[in-house]
Amino acid sequence: MKDHIGVVGFGLYLPENKLTAAEISELTGGVWSEEAVVCKLGFEQKTIPGERDGTEEMGYYAAMDCLKNNGVDPLDIDLIICIGEEWKEYPLTTSAMYIQEKIGAYNAIGFDIAQRCCTAITAMKVAKDMMIADSKINTVLICGGYRNGDFIDYKNNRVSFMYNLAAGGGAVVLKKNYGRNALLETSIITDGSFARDVAVIYGGTEHLINNENLDRAYKSLDVMDVEGMKSRLNEKSTPNFLKVIRDALENSGYQQEDIDYIAMIHFKYSAHKYILSELGISESKSIYLKDYGHIGQIDQILSVKLALEEGKIKDGDVVVTVGAGIGYAWAANVIKWGKVE
Repeated sequence: MKDHIGVVGFGLYLPENKLTAAEISELTGGVWSEEAVVCKLGFEQKTIPGERDGTEEMGYYAAMDCLKNNGVDPLDIDLIICIGEEWKEYPLTTSAMYIQEKIGAYNAIGFDIAQRCCTAITAMKVAKDMMIADSKINTVLICGGYRNGDFIDYKNNRVSFMYNLAAGGGAVVLKKNYGRNALLETSIITDGSFARDVAVIYGGTEHLINNENLDRAYKSLDVMDVEGMKSRLNEKSTPNFLKVIRDALENSGYQQEDIDYIAMIHFKYSAHKYILSELGISESKSIYLKDYGHIGQIDQILSVKLALEEGKIKDGDVVVTVGAGIGYAWAANVIKWGKVE
């Protein structure tokens, strides 16, 4: 058996609270009908956080789910990489360390990374590379929470493509020479020309929250260059999305025809279908997350976990996970599911 990094398993946390397409329509003041939310934006409902669903806390819930379901002892974890978002219970805290303490991973070290909706994929590459380079790192927990939908103003039609932002937590454990589910190659593209097209306007050093903007500050996730972003995305987004998939496959020794399952982030249904058609993949080889919304970088974890539960992934399958995140980033990786020969 050749040296490899294996995926031990996944963990998930989804809040009980939901927001339906009909309720979204009401929040937009009827500008978006229920039918339009379902058919154009592509979701019937989405998860939203409850009182106990802080960003770090949801990462902890998902981590515990992962450890419990996969029989992993927290004391065996050497490294925790947190993929949770910056919008969390307390700014300037390191989420990985909070989760480390909560789960009892006293032998681990931890740090946070961020690449928006590509963070989970990039974290898996970072973990793999560190495990290969460092003989002392053998088991890695990747986990985090997401609730950026808190910042959405449903009266702001500029952000309608983000009405699907939901809430939840996800986790994955990687182990050196695990014997199964080899994490193969990853491809990442970033393009800084989009770096400040989308942002939360208030709350940073540029625009502090004050009495004058308080009424809109906490719903200020917005698009600052609508036409510029649209034109650049039309030119670059789909080609880059497809490129990272094809490059990750090629570097892993496969082609798009070899894909047995692809875990994609949630975006509008027409885009989902278009990507599948360009890859020559049937819809049965993916899951459209219409009942969950878009949980950022947790989407890939959710999709793979659902696929495993539904029997869509079996031993010997080539699994691709792919994402695109504001900033802009595109990333994909390949997992060869089953026994490592």
